[in-house]
Amino acid sequence: MAQVTLKGNPVQVDGQLPGAGAEAPAFSLVGEGLADKSLKDFAGLRKVLNIFPSVDTPTCANSVRAFNARAGELDNTVVLCISADLPFAQGRFCGAEGLEQVKTLSTLRGREFHETYGVAIADGPLAGLTARAVIVLDENDKVLHSQLVGEISEEPNYDAALAVLA
Repeated sequence: MAQVTLKGNPVQVDGQLPGAGAEAPAFSLVGEGLADKSLKDFAGLRKVLNIFPSVDTPTCANSVRAFNARAGELDNTVVLCISADLPFAQGRFCGAEGLEQVKTLSTLRGREFHETYGVAIADGPLAGLTARAVIVLDENDKVLHSQLVGEISEEPNYDAALAVLA
């Protein structure tokens, strides 16, 4: 169990964030059109997992915009924005913002992802959602970088995450 903060208040996070060098755990989440999407669906690509509570918060929305802006510069890489939002809401947000360089995935039918990836918020007002984290995987799903953001209301370190893909 890890601890982060939300606006300075302690929040417990269950599970273990995969660290650099670890094999990324398999997952099945929900994509566009309510289709099941697994880690295998992105085989052979480098992956940036941008994990956050909800696209309906300013910080989460900023992270999707920031990764979208930089995703086009990344060779053989897909950016997966993962939240508890329904795929319809994720699609509306990306459509309204003109964000086409990221893929959105919902934990709607993938609740085990929360603990498996060490991002399950266990208490506080956001209990049941995911903490903010970024995990970067190589083409073979080996973790190159991981960050559990210490303050949920702050953005991740984009430069550190993307530096491992340079």
